[in-house]
Amino acid sequence: MRHVDFAPLYRSTVGFDRLFNMLDTVGQPDQSPSYPPYNIERTGESTYRITMAVAGFDEKELSIEAHAHLLTVKGEKAEETSGESEYLYRGIAKRAFERRFQLADHVEVQAASLKNGLLHIDLLRNIPETLKPRRIAIAADAATATKAIEGQVSVN
Repeated sequence: MRHVDFAPLYRSTVGFDRLFNMLDTVGQPDQSPSYPPYNIERTGESTYRITMAVAGFDEKELSIEAHAHLLTVKGEKAEETSGESEYLYRGIAKRAFERRFQLADHVEVQAASLKNGLLHIDLLRNIPETLKPRRIAIAADAATATKAIEGQVSVN
């Protein structure tokens, strides 16, 4: 597949850098690692939760950083100093990882917790009042409003 170079367009546009970066990554094959597995769920009208399976990691070995529409979760396992034991089979992953999530506009990280080997990251989409749609009342013009005709009532 051909790769399109957007570099010349960077010089002539302002504010579209993120759009061009997204277009660059669309054509590339999926290179994202599959470890650790995760879920993204909607828990309310404007709340979301990312749940990652990080079995064997402690709070001190995990770091979460949110910066400019990017949420980065890193895990780095501390070295074990047990020279006594010898593993016959090692199936529990001990490798370091880094997982990145692209956040939408106005999404903030509320809290993070680690319970039973699952890392929960709670997100809130907080749209400012100025950007929310609002209803505009339509007022009738005085000239087009219905007029009552006054007149004398005839008595028979």
